[in-house]
Amino acid sequence: MKCKNCQTPQRTDFKYCPACGAKVVVHRLTFKNLTYDITERYFNLDNTFIRTFVQLLVRPEQVIDSYIQGVRRRYLNPISHLGIALTLSGIIVFVMQKVMTPEIFFAYGQQLSEEVAGKLYNTVFDYSSLFFILYIPVFAIAGFLTFNRKEYLLSEYIIAFIYILSQWSIFLFPVSLTVLIFAPSFYIDLSFPTLFLMIGYSVFAMQRIHRFQNAAAILRSILFFILTAIGYVGIILLFYAVMFMTGTLELQDFAPKQ
Repeated sequence: MKCKNCQTPQRTDFKYCPACGAKVVVHRLTFKNLTYDITERYFNLDNTFIRTFVQLLVRPEQVIDSYIQGVRRRYLNPISHLGIALTLSGIIVFVMQKVMTPEIFFAYGQQLSEEVAGKLYNTVFDYSSLFFILYIPVFAIAGFLTFNRKEYLLSEYIIAFIYILSQWSIFLFPVSLTVLIFAPSFYIDLSFPTLFLMIGYSVFAMQRIHRFQNAAAILRSILFFILTAIGYVGIILLFYAVMFMTGTLELQDFAPKQ
């Protein structure tokens, strides 16, 4: 018998390929087998997703340090964690499009024409996943410049913040979904508080990894906040610059209403 993933010959009693580590699948994809695979992968308390989620919540240094030091089997890898976060974010965007209007979505909607508000509204939804991904290098650079006691490489900070921001997105998903279903008009009011909480969780993770003394931790946290705020504003400016360069928006769109 050969592995279906890498074609390496293997014994029929193997459960995992010794060459690539893939699980040996011998059954057809029935509904019963599909249900088992999904529950085993995501909802079994012993699986890597649950273990990764819980550890990132209370001891993020365990997951991040382990991965950077070469441990690959104990926890879910960062790209898979990001994939789950983006999937859940896609559900949030889908629900938002169903329950929210441009006027609710933009606090300044009454100051813009319906056409302009609609353009901004649709573009934000179209590129929501890109905005989320852009946060990762912004936070990674801020962490690299402020919290770097262990002398991580910038690329290793990218990995750290893939874990951190994905974890925050997954953790926030049930809260966001509940608010959108029962009180959609309050969702935008929560966006800035949750942004500050996301920065706070990032600082918590950085401090757990690097263990600075209180005064140093506070100073570095303030610098981290300033750098991430600058990066956040930069992403917004980039968003508008791209819309102007592509002709989606024009200067007259923001002219005062007559």
